[in-house]
Amino acid sequence: MSTKAGGALTPDLDAAARPYAGASVLITGGLGFIGSSLALPLARAGAEVTLVDAMIPGYGGNLFNIEPVRGRVRVNFCDVRDPHAMAHLVQGQDFIFHCAAQVCHIMSLSDPFPDIDINIKGTAVLLEACKKANRRARIGKLGTRGQYGPSVKLPMSEDDPTNPKGIYEISLLAAEKIVKVYNDVHGIPATLFRLTNIYGPRAQMRHSRFGVANWFVRLAIDDETIQVFGDGLIKRDFVYIDDCVAAILQASSAETTVGEILNVGDDRPSCFRELADAVIRVCGTGRWEFAPFTPERAAQEPGDFYSDISRIRRLAGWEPRTSLDEGLRRTVEFYRAHRAAYWGTPE
Repeated sequence: MSTKAGGALTPDLDAAARPYAGASVLITGGLGFIGSSLALPLARAGAEVTLVDAMIPGYGGNLFNIEPVRGRVRVNFCDVRDPHAMAHLVQGQDFIFHCAAQVCHIMSLSDPFPDIDINIKGTAVLLEACKKANRRARIGKLGTRGQYGPSVKLPMSEDDPTNPKGIYEISLLAAEKIVKVYNDVHGIPATLFRLTNIYGPRAQMRHSRFGVANWFVRLAIDDETIQVFGDGLIKRDFVYIDDCVAAILQASSAETTVGEILNVGDDRPSCFRELADAVIRVCGTGRWEFAPFTPERAAQEPGDFYSDISRIRRLAGWEPRTSLDEGLRRTVEFYRAHRAAYWGTPE
């Protein structure tokens, strides 16, 4: 096992996906960052993978994300809020990874309705479809560490209070509770994930509204200045995408995690100054400077946060293995090779 600053071990995604060989898998938000990153090892393992994506502008859906497995997955361009489409698509599925969501913190301050519509209604539509057409499907529901709100202690465990500061986080907490009800009351087996700051290949790179680590990477690759808000000492646990995917796959194939809420993070955090320094060191370009918080960011900034991962370690045998430098190296290498598919014009 590596440390955040140390070795360069990476998870064996093919091994994590092996239990899904021959299974039917539906991934909502399947052309986005995490959805497509799940699709790749699942398709390589021999799962029958169907991806659902509404391709809403700005949310990160990108057909290039699945280029390595383009002929081995099905793509359905529809919306998770469509009850007729979901009623059809959930049939016969063994596993459903629910990644579709409105994920922009800033948007939720000015317009709360996409969060309510996509995150809450979309989840209810999907789970109701499962209740009517496929109660045996195993659900993996992705949420966010933002559901906790300000830390009451560090590291934060799944049993700590949830007092989110924004509509985005509230909507994902509500969605999590909906899935938990369908697990507890209707017997639809589900595992609920609270993800921390995930970075790496296949994330959108056109705007800075979500994915701070990846946006730092874009600025450094472009030899521009990274703005580090406040004093730069706020702590976060940054997790490389392959580690995140391994966590979701390992936990969702384990019987011990049915009905459980699981943190996917790292109990060895880095501050934003350390992140900026690492990005510039790996890229060999760029620079950083301090900047004041914008009013929108200040309103939602919860302060230091990092995760207690003892539950997922105990129940699924998972912990992050990729050092920050190694994860950033792989990220920079990917985007430099495939810049044209991700850069476009910044929004």
